Amino acid sequence: MSNDTPNLQDSVRESMRVYFNDLDGTDPTNLHDMLVKAVEKPLLEMVMERAQNNQSRAAQWLGLNRNTLRKKLLEHGLAE
Repeated sequence: MSNDTPNLQDSVRESMRVYFNDLDGTDPTNLHDMLVKAVEKPLLEMVMERAQNNQSRAAQWLGLNRNTLRKKLLEHGLAE
């Protein structure tokens, strides 16, 4: 990655800056939960795609127990 390519932290920081600007002075609520949910679903989608839907491999990549991964996939509507 080149120095002029934003890294993940920079992208999150900029998105949060836009979010706070859009609030226009209104106090946010449940910010941590909102951010975790916003990031977790696309993370799971991409990891499952890269792992070719192999939950054991995806769980290993994520550093999660396979049962925990399964629970998260169900929570996000990514598994039946």
